[in-house]
Amino acid sequence: MNSQNNDSSSIKVSDEVIAVCAANATLRTRGVADVAGGISDLLTKNFLGKENASRGIKASQNDDGITIDANIIVDYGTRIPELAWEIQENIRDEVEEMTGSKVLAVNINVQGVEIPSEE
Repeated sequence: MNSQNNDSSSIKVSDEVIAVCAANATLRTRGVADVAGGISDLLTKNFLGKENASRGIKASQNDDGITIDANIIVDYGTRIPELAWEIQENIRDEVEEMTGSKVLAVNINVQGVEIPSEE
């Protein structure tokens, strides 16, 4: 009896799930005040009454791997180059561990600085 394994099934992880993983990794990075969502995230929150867990993060996949764009707001006084490097590493580690796919690029876009209020 000859048994061959011709299993050609695969697992596809959606871009939104990847973006949620990347958002979690980003928000856990010290120096990140928040992720900055775009107009679609604002509309989702206003019209549907729910917050988008992947707001500010966009993931796209192709046969070679995953590209992630993260829009962030940093804490005032944070050294942005070091923070960006740390975020890239955190996202890459988290997404590759969760998906098993290679992260090709993590692009960090600083959208603003959160200045502490004077109390």
